[in-house]
Amino acid sequence: MSEIYTMAGHLIRRLNQISAAIFADRMGDLGVELTPVQFAALTTIRENPGIDQASLAGTIAYDKATIGGVVDRLAAKDLILRAQSKTDRRARALTITPEGEALLDRVRPVVLALQDDILAGLDPAEKSQLLTLLTKTTAAGNTRSRAPLTQRREQV
Repeated sequence: MSEIYTMAGHLIRRLNQISAAIFADRMGDLGVELTPVQFAALTTIRENPGIDQASLAGTIAYDKATIGGVVDRLAAKDLILRAQSKTDRRARALTITPEGEALLDRVRPVVLALQDDILAGLDPAEKSQLLTLLTKTTAAGNTRSRAPLTQRREQV
């Protein structure tokens, strides 16, 4: 057996592949075109009305250079609105639309349920332990990320 099968990086990459495949399959079953990043962005915009794109990127630990494409796709689907910030003419304040609210209400239970499928093979205690360890290690390595999780700034 190759040593790659016991390397953290390889296993994390594989688990990400599995997670993305399960998410895509479940969204496909619903007839919904939504990616995990779009789900995270839409959820965050709903929780933080008026958030700007840079803050959104930091809040979901996504690259600032590519968050614009995510926002563009959500806006094109009429799931969010972009308006000029009242305090910064260069920034765009993001808010969820009624269509976005309805979509989140529809997919959220499915996304919550598929979490167990991502961690198939683990009992509840093992799932809890893995999530605790993943939270700990991602926090420890946050500053090494090209898209670190940042504290959310004040709304614009």
